[in-house]
Amino acid sequence: MKPSFVHLRLHTEYSLIDSVVRIGALMDAVRAEGMPAVALTDQCNLFAMVKFYRAALERGVQPIIGVDLLLSEPDEKQGPSRLTLLCQNLAGYQNLARLVSRAYLEGQSAAAVPLVDRAWLDRASTAGLIALSGAHEGDVGRALLREREQQAEQALAFWCALFDDRYYIELQRVGRPEERAYLPAALRLAAQRGVPVVATNDVRFIAADDFESHESRVCIHDGALLADASRTRRYTQQQYLRSATEMSVLFADLPEALANTVQIARRCSLQLTLDQPRPPDYPVPVRS
Repeated sequence: MKPSFVHLRLHTEYSLIDSVVRIGALMDAVRAEGMPAVALTDQCNLFAMVKFYRAALERGVQPIIGVDLLLSEPDEKQGPSRLTLLCQNLAGYQNLARLVSRAYLEGQSAAAVPLVDRAWLDRASTAGLIALSGAHEGDVGRALLREREQQAEQALAFWCALFDDRYYIELQRVGRPEERAYLPAALRLAAQRGVPVVATNDVRFIAADDFESHESRVCIHDGALLADASRTRRYTQQQYLRSATEMSVLFADLPEALANTVQIARRCSLQLTLDQPRPPDYPVPVRS
């Protein structure tokens, strides 16, 4: 049976702010569903990478390594936009590691959030990486929601020039109110510009019943009360590890968005060598 869907946007508990996904339970669920691969895209970090990579291989699942990055924007009132990068190979991983490290060293915002400066992104620093647009939280999606089509086209042109055929417009159906306006606008733009689309479920917990524990985690981070009716609610109960069958039903009208998840997984073939210590090679001055 051919695979029909691969999860490409997923935060684990190592995102620290918004997920209760534990890696062992995740891999057991992925294997039980017969999914051939799954991506790790924690926010602004690679903390879980080694544990995730090992657990995936132990269960016969292809690990896809990535990061959900926050990009600084000229208008600070808007807040940072999102871009997810997935490693195709070792060169891509090294580039991603450099970007994340630089974000912590040079991109710390006033809110102590590591941000990536758009000026750091060029064809060399993004080689070996596949980009997902960030759906309604990416710069293209934000422009579409504000009905600024020219701005959306300019943003899309920037990313396509940078990534060529490695940039995908991301589509989500998790019950957010923004989706009603975003999806038709994103599909129209993708068709006009010939840019591929991809479906994600923005996973934050494994089962739908885990939503309350996830919200508790979010409240702890935000310093909010779970029972506070006025608190900001950024997530929905649909952000669980949906099965391939559920995703196929959800995106039955957009089979290409499902097929592209499998295509992206096939384009990613990062192989890591673990358990071999490699101390840094510091030059040592020679005394005469």
